[in-house]
Amino acid sequence: MTELADRLGPDKVKLGVCCTLWWNDDFPTIDAGITFGQAVSEMALAGFQGCSIGHKFPSDPEVLKAALDQRGLQISEPWTSLYFTVGKMRHKTIAAFEETLTHIRALGGTELVVAEFGASSHLLPVDVFANRPHFTDAQWDALTSGLDELGKIAGSAGMKLSYHHHMGTGVMTRSDVDRLMASTDPALVHLLLDTAHIAFAGDDPLDLARTYADRIGHVHMKSIRPEVVRRVREEGLSFQEAVELGVFTVPGDGAIDFRPILEVLADAGYQGWLAVEAEQDPNKADPLEYAKRARAYLADVLGW
Repeated sequence: MTELADRLGPDKVKLGVCCTLWWNDDFPTIDAGITFGQAVSEMALAGFQGCSIGHKFPSDPEVLKAALDQRGLQISEPWTSLYFTVGKMRHKTIAAFEETLTHIRALGGTELVVAEFGASSHLLPVDVFANRPHFTDAQWDALTSGLDELGKIAGSAGMKLSYHHHMGTGVMTRSDVDRLMASTDPALVHLLLDTAHIAFAGDDPLDLARTYADRIGHVHMKSIRPEVVRRVREEGLSFQEAVELGVFTVPGDGAIDFRPILEVLADAGYQGWLAVEAEQDPNKADPLEYAKRARAYLADVLGW
């Protein structure tokens, strides 16, 4: 075993994979007809220990847990969209979060992933950069106070809250992440490091990892194809167009070197999920092939 394997071994981290290799939850038209059963079987076959929840998953927690247990999989994360920056949505946002928390606890999960989608451009057929929201001070205060409240709710349930910075949203760039981190309670709100989203936004994932190593609560490991990023910027393309053109790919492909990022996490004593993700069109990028490619790359880097 390598030194990295000792510091980020199976006793410290779990390897997960997100459903976005098999279908897209934001854009249902990006779909190759792969069923839930095939997807989770391929996740296990590729050598992963857990997965995110997707829209094709059974809603009944008992049915879902039985299917995952059969394949030796755990839930690495759910997703809850927040709307704290939108008027009169605070109560509904908190209620939706609590509903997700109850569902995840029933599945034995301990992680909660959130992102603020108020006025987001990522679901719209518009330039994802030019049309992203820029929050007012009042909106920032609503978001950060809301996140602290959600962090308290999660903590009281023995769960961890991590914030996902995301393309097309009001928390997209490094400066956005800096403001969010500075304005929330470190004991309540952790950072989900998404290597590809921050690189797509034009910032450095390694530097972000170094700065917030002690606050990273969850990791999405996906890479980018710089030639597609350039095209998106030059042509003013939408987030969906970027995905369909292959802006994202798995670790071991694309432009991001994950070894130094994993070294930073190891130095910080990170414990939690390392979740492979690649929002790709499964008609163009065979999900099992890319899942196995990512797992082989991680085996080489991590030593297990």
